[in-house]
Amino acid sequence: MERLLAKGARDVHFFPVFMKKNRPAYQLNVICDLEQIAAMEEIIFQETTTIGIRRQIIERRVLLRRFATVATIYGDVKIKLCGSQGKEQAYPEYASVAKIAQEKNLPFAEVYNAAAAAGKK
Repeated sequence: MERLLAKGARDVHFFPVFMKKNRPAYQLNVICDLEQIAAMEEIIFQETTTIGIRRQIIERRVLLRRFATVATIYGDVKIKLCGSQGKEQAYPEYASVAKIAQEKNLPFAEVYNAAAAAGKK
């Protein structure tokens, strides 16, 4: 996962599955740009026991976004503001929330909710 992300994959995730003959395995999904397919496949072949890869081309629609920093009672938190049709939603950045939660020994959700609320103002 780390190698794929370091080489520019947009997202990587895996989950347990049962293959034919009920064999336990993991399904690895990698989302990347078309130009990165060969590099991603090479990493997968080097780092796993797979002998084949299935590919799918998918389309993606994204909301307009901008980044900001909001002040909370716990400190400044980076947020992403995304919107459509005149409505905007605040999404606190995971790393920013996690850092403050860890430093202040607070629940992640508490810091996240404070940042989301501050982003709505």
